[in-house]
Amino acid sequence: MFPRSHPLIALVLATTSLAACGSPGPAEEPLLSEEALAAVTENPGAPTKALAREVDDLFRMEGLGETRALIVLHDGTIAAERYGEGYDPDTRFVSWSMAKTVTALMIGQLVGDGLLRLDQPAPVPRWQRSGDPRADITLRHLLQMRSGLEHTEAGDPPYESSEVRMLFLDGRDDMADYATAQPPEAEPGEKFEYSSNTTVILADIASRVLSDAGHAEARRRAVKDYLSARLFEPLGATSMVPEFDRAGTLIGGSLMHATARDWAKLGELMRRKGSHRGEQLVPRSWVAQMVQPSPGSPQYGLQTWLNRPTGDEDHPLFPDRAPHSAFSMIGHMGQYVFVSPEQGLTVVRLGHSNAEERKAMLQQLADIVELYPAEGR
Repeated sequence: MFPRSHPLIALVLATTSLAACGSPGPAEEPLLSEEALAAVTENPGAPTKALAREVDDLFRMEGLGETRALIVLHDGTIAAERYGEGYDPDTRFVSWSMAKTVTALMIGQLVGDGLLRLDQPAPVPRWQRSGDPRADITLRHLLQMRSGLEHTEAGDPPYESSEVRMLFLDGRDDMADYATAQPPEAEPGEKFEYSSNTTVILADIASRVLSDAGHAEARRRAVKDYLSARLFEPLGATSMVPEFDRAGTLIGGSLMHATARDWAKLGELMRRKGSHRGEQLVPRSWVAQMVQPSPGSPQYGLQTWLNRPTGDEDHPLFPDRAPHSAFSMIGHMGQYVFVSPEQGLTVVRLGHSNAEERKAMLQQLADIVELYPAEGR
C-alpha cells in the first residue's frame, strides 16, 4: 500500500474533494424581492412564492416587452396586482381592440331590450337601397366579423390599410360613413375577416337606435349615457372613458380608456355570465353566444377571442395550456383581459409588446394561468 503521504494519494483525494464540491445539485432560484412578494395577496388561491415569481418574470424578463399593469383575480378576489414604473391603480389604459368586446356587450343589451334583432338585416340606411347586396348583412355577420365587406386590417404600408384610413386619415371625421361605404368582396357570412371598421358600424347602429337626432352631440350623449347607466356605473367601472369621432359615433373598435381594475371588472362580468352582485346587467344568453365559436372561425365568437384550437401556430391565445372554454378581450400591442371560467380566473395584462414579444409574453402569461387548476365549474 502507498503511504498516505504519497503524491498519487494526495492527487486522488484532492480531485475527489473538488468533484464533490462542484457536483451539480438542485439549482437554487434567486431570492424574490420585496416588490415581487408584495404583489401577491394573502390568500391568492395558488402557491404564493410561485405566483410571485411568475408575476415578477412577466415584468422583468427580457424579450416580453413592457408590462405596465397586471391583475390576477381568483373567484372574484384580487390574487396579485402589480404596476410598472410610472403607472398605478388610477392610471387609465387605452383599450385598443379590447373595446370591441365592450361594444358587443352594449349590442347585447340592446338586443335584450328588444331594440335590435341578431339575425335580421343590419339597420344601415345606406345598405337598404334597391339591389344593394349589403342589405343581406345581419347583425350576427357583423358581430362575427363575417360581413363580406372589403377590408384590410393591417396593410403594408400601414397608411393604406382600411383601419388606419378610417381612424386617422380620410375617414376620421365620420368613421361610420367611411366603414359602411366599403363595397362587398364576399357573400355575407362567407368568410371571417377581422375588422375594426366593422365594430364602428355596430357602434353607429347603436347610436341610431338610441337617438333620433342626427347631430353629433345627441348621438354622443345617447350612447355615453346608455353605457354609463346600463353598464359602467352598475358595474362600478367609473373610470371608463369612451371616445367618439366628430360625427358623434363611438369609436367602438379601438378607443376606450379605463384603469386596470375596471378592465378586470368587465372580465369578471363576462366570467359571471353577465351578472354583477345579483343583477343581470347583460342577458346571460347573450354572453353565452359571445363565447361560442363562429362558423369557420373557432378562435372567434361575437367580438371576443376564444381559446379554441385552430391548428394555426399563430393562435392569439394558448389553447394548449388553458381550458378551451377560456376567452379574452385582446388589444393592439399586448392588451389582454383573459377569462377562464373553469379556473375562476380573470387576468388583466396591459402594456406594450411587439409581435415577436407578444408570443413570448403570452407563454409567460400562461405560466401564471397554469398555477390555477381547472375545476370544471
